[in-house]
Amino acid sequence: MKRVLLLCWLTLGAAQASEALVAKRFMVAAAHPLAAEAGAEVLKRGGSALDAAVAVQVVLGLVEPESSGIGGGAFLLHWSESEKRLRSYDGRETAPAAAKPDRFLKDGKPMAFLEAAVGGRSVGVPGVVRMLEVAHQRHGRLAWSGLFDAAIRIAEAGFEPSAKFRAALERAPELSRYYAQPRVVNREYADTLRTIASGGARVFYEGEIARDMVAAVRAHAKPGDLTEDDLRAYGALEREPVCGPYRGWRICSMGPPSSGGVAVLQILGLLERTRFARAPPQSADALHYFAEAGKLAYADRARYLGDPDFVPVPVRGLLGTSYLDRRAKLISDKAMAIAPPGDAEAGTSHFSIVDARGDIVSMTTTIEAAFGSRIMVRGFLLNNQLTDFDFAPGGPNQVAAGKRPRSSMAPAIVFRGGEPVLVVGSPGGSMIINYVAKALVGTLDWGLDIQAAIELPNFGSRNGPTLIEQGSRYEGLAPSLAERGHQTDRIPLQSGLHGIERVPGGWRGGADPRRDGAVRGE
Repeated sequence: MKRVLLLCWLTLGAAQASEALVAKRFMVAAAHPLAAEAGAEVLKRGGSALDAAVAVQVVLGLVEPESSGIGGGAFLLHWSESEKRLRSYDGRETAPAAAKPDRFLKDGKPMAFLEAAVGGRSVGVPGVVRMLEVAHQRHGRLAWSGLFDAAIRIAEAGFEPSAKFRAALERAPELSRYYAQPRVVNREYADTLRTIASGGARVFYEGEIARDMVAAVRAHAKPGDLTEDDLRAYGALEREPVCGPYRGWRICSMGPPSSGGVAVLQILGLLERTRFARAPPQSADALHYFAEAGKLAYADRARYLGDPDFVPVPVRGLLGTSYLDRRAKLISDKAMAIAPPGDAEAGTSHFSIVDARGDIVSMTTTIEAAFGSRIMVRGFLLNNQLTDFDFAPGGPNQVAAGKRPRSSMAPAIVFRGGEPVLVVGSPGGSMIINYVAKALVGTLDWGLDIQAAIELPNFGSRNGPTLIEQGSRYEGLAPSLAERGHQTDRIPLQSGLHGIERVPGGWRGGADPRRDGAVRGE
């Protein structure tokens, strides 16, 4: 009886999710209402999903600078409805040419994170501006110059910082002079955007803006070694998406240098090979199998994943049927303490967009930690993305000149019968993998709408303790998980999931209440 009552309580909680917005023509789900509205404005003018992505990104860099911006990088999935083709674009930052494997060692030991992150040493060559331009040249419908209007207007008129923004600012007091006012005006950012709007990405990577970025990095009390040559040489890349089957769906995401797509597909592939499908939704049994699959995926992530231009990454081996069959046999009714890697040789934001023609963008964008390196240049912040490399040299993710650090970003699109039916992604550092997998399980396995799936409590494992979102109803499952051998930690798990799903007659969107997200469409 206790088990039945507990399941009823859990199911009731899921049913109380916020009502999801449904639209017939187009939709934008993004981490701030002003960004979602900017994207919707572009779509109303006949713009493409990619056009809207440019507008959303430059507004997010203004109103949510702790999470992303033009001084950072991104991964983007694009579905072309007319071509019936999925592409992925890599706008990940790169290490300067002077970077060496011992970059984050001090007296032979790894630095503390903030010591490494704050300052010029952590700044990689920003990639998002060039990536968006490359993708826009192929998928844009409106002129590049007109996609910055909303961000410029808001930067000059000002915006009221959210509670989330102010809470983040308390941990970066050195930026108070830019953001502490009741209404934030950022005319420098408006001027920078005007320059990029008229001159394209080239003026960001060459000339005055590039010189100012280099000067700020090198003049910091903890200087870096970024050069104008590093900026001039940066190239965004088109890469093959990684895709895999799951219970009749086909799920596609970003491949290396992101570990996110591979790890999400591994988690789902392992779940498909266990008794997860027979576990009651949102039960201790379900969380047990999910956490165990996560341990195995994260073990492989640490062993194999890195920049494929520098190290061999056995993607096919990691997602191969026989390999997943072998790995799934390690999952039993009892928890593993730490999962071993297998032999497979055989701060961030996310938005989702669907336009009126059926083209789709799923883009995860980041400057790494909250407010990045905390170096401000011409109204925007520079990333601290190089701290995504391993601090201790020797593995596939060690620092190297020109290398892209491993990521966990996992923008995803789900297909059924060759047609896209769901688009989703999240920020959240290394927990992104668990957040995205949770949303996919919530929709595909547990039958929840996208908003309800996003609002599910967060949980999972990164090959250590089983993590449960602090203050959520899943805390009540901890005793049952402990009986299976899990060490459970209750911690804040601040996802920022934003997704869109196909429904009869249109699209339904969902935004994460843990952030300032919003859905707009018509």
